[in-house]
Amino acid sequence: MEILLWLVPPILVTLVAMGWVGWVGREGRGEIDHDEAVRRLGAALERDAEQAGRRPVRLPRPRERSTGVALRRTPPQPLSQPAAGPDSDAHRRAS
Repeated sequence: MEILLWLVPPILVTLVAMGWVGWVGREGRGEIDHDEAVRRLGAALERDAEQAGRRPVRLPRPRERSTGVALRRTPPQPLSQPAAGPDSDAHRRAS
């Protein structure tokens, strides 16, 4: 248990920092009155409605099934058959 005492200072600093940020951040939001919020919301919705008429609508494409393995598709190549004959064994070596 004594070996874990070195964790106490960082934990205390973290807790104090979290408390300080929570305390300072709660006042920093800048509340606005209800009428101003409604006006801003209406302006944003009007702006979105105007832009929606200009943009073409794209239908989402269905995603291809992922196998998790990257495959590179290459065109099939014809396989050449080695010539079978008595000389074909001449180039082989025994290990």
